[in-house]
Amino acid sequence: MRWDNLRLTAPGGADPTEPLFARGAVTRTFDTPEFKGMTFYEIRARSIINRVPGASRVPFDYTINPYRGCGHRCVYCFARKTHEYLDLDAGADFDSKIVVKVNAAELARKELASPRWGGHHVAMGTNVDCYQRAEGRYQLMRGILTALRDAANPFSILTKGTLILRDLDLLTEAADVTEVGANVSVGFVDDELWRAVEPGTPNPHRRLETCATLNDNGIACGVLMAPILPYLTDSPAQLDRTVKEIAGAGATHLSPIVLHLRPGAREWWLSWLSREHPRLVPRYLELYGRGAYAPKAYQQRITTLVKELAERHGVGRATPAMARRLPPHSPSPPRPEQLRLL
Repeated sequence: MRWDNLRLTAPGGADPTEPLFARGAVTRTFDTPEFKGMTFYEIRARSIINRVPGASRVPFDYTINPYRGCGHRCVYCFARKTHEYLDLDAGADFDSKIVVKVNAAELARKELASPRWGGHHVAMGTNVDCYQRAEGRYQLMRGILTALRDAANPFSILTKGTLILRDLDLLTEAADVTEVGANVSVGFVDDELWRAVEPGTPNPHRRLETCATLNDNGIACGVLMAPILPYLTDSPAQLDRTVKEIAGAGATHLSPIVLHLRPGAREWWLSWLSREHPRLVPRYLELYGRGAYAPKAYQQRITTLVKELAERHGVGRATPAMARRLPPHSPSPPRPEQLRLL
């Protein structure tokens, strides 16, 4: 199984292949409106810095994921399938049953200090959002960022959350000693569609305000324009509006990504589509009939158009305020164009 490195601690010598619920996870629910219908499983993980499988199409080798499952409830989320490895389903369970690695900060400090650790770039928010709503209660990222700062270890964060601004002090302190990068994910700025397909996330305009604030404080922040939804957010007028607002937020770079439908996400998305936009189902089956990705010609057309719009509106012309000078021989994070999760 390619997620073996994410297995949870098996207390008392139990078989680590047993389901999560047989391994002593502490189960919690919270009587607050933002967590209505959600269950949190607090566990002690065996490791927190995870090596990315070699076959993955990503430009980084190591990640930290303090949570499994995500309260953002994005209908299209590519990570849904991973919940099935915990004997949970990729649909409602992914949205409402969240695994919390309560010892994440402790493990991060320990693993970063190991003589075997090579100071590699660590990417966060690449599976599920490390600044999802649960982070407001568990506050795992402050400990993780403190450990990264103290180790002067380069890192980047991808998020749909505005909660990242809570940790602006740690981000700026880390940026004084190592490379720190950030990206917010904003695929479109249509409020009605946002409520329908990303119901647990902050409004896209608030995310762009977050991007601006990070740049104003010297943290280079770009935008992952993802996902671009075929027949829903891909018209020239819609793309132009989105790119214009991204430019207005001072994004340092922009990377467009067309929706991809891996197993788990595919079924959940098509189920939603059949309820909300049934006329589009045949068109989606045609577009994604041969796999998880839209045809290359379609992707190229969208990428070319977005690139032209980005040049027209001036994306990347701004530079982060208070740009920091790094110590000599500081490791470099992935370049902006490498942050595409295709």
